[in-house]
Amino acid sequence: MKLYSAPLSLFARKVEIALHEKALPFERVMVPFNQREGYAPKHPDVIAANPKAQVPVLVDQGLTLYDSTVILEYLEDAYPQPPLHPRTPQARARCRLLDVFADEVMLIPLKTLMHRTGPRPDDPARWVASEAAAALATPVIESQFRYLNQQLRGQTFLCGTFSIADISVFMAVLYVERLGGPGVETGGDSLVKWMETLKQRPAFATIAAEIAAADLELSEPVAKA
Repeated sequence: MKLYSAPLSLFARKVEIALHEKALPFERVMVPFNQREGYAPKHPDVIAANPKAQVPVLVDQGLTLYDSTVILEYLEDAYPQPPLHPRTPQARARCRLLDVFADEVMLIPLKTLMHRTGPRPDDPARWVASEAAAALATPVIESQFRYLNQQLRGQTFLCGTFSIADISVFMAVLYVERLGGPGVETGGDSLVKWMETLKQRPAFATIAAEIAAADLELSEPVAKA
């Protein structure tokens, strides 16, 4: 099994956590990345495999897949133990909705913070405009955190048992943290406890540490991160 990943790719790192949680051995190919050119020039294998020319790309037993959600669905079907989805159809559907919430809903305000790890623009007005957009996104993120806090009331994990929803949402919350966004305490005690619990799991701790190390090498320092 081979995974094309990148040091600061939220979605590729999401797949890495799932592979570690399932104890699946894999070869990791880290594609080149820097804060000025991004992924240019893009890895030829990724271009050939993914019409969007993005990581993650997973190759397993002659099958090549892209898109983190599709990859995780495949891993659950091909390697069902330990499971990363709840047992009942209703719980699995809720789990998938939370995956979508993390990847598509939380990503929208999260994107407004991403300029902070890149080099400062030559035109100061561009930085001011980016920070203004981030300020507008702050209450949106805080509202999302409160929603997640409600989902966690009375349970350790988002879907009752540990699942892909926890991996996906963790990655979104972690990126809010590393980009200097609102703290999880703005959501509530349940969200704070959940984040602390996940950071103690070896797979999550390993990936979070690798991302932090990559930021030291590749990113500009972020205030309050």
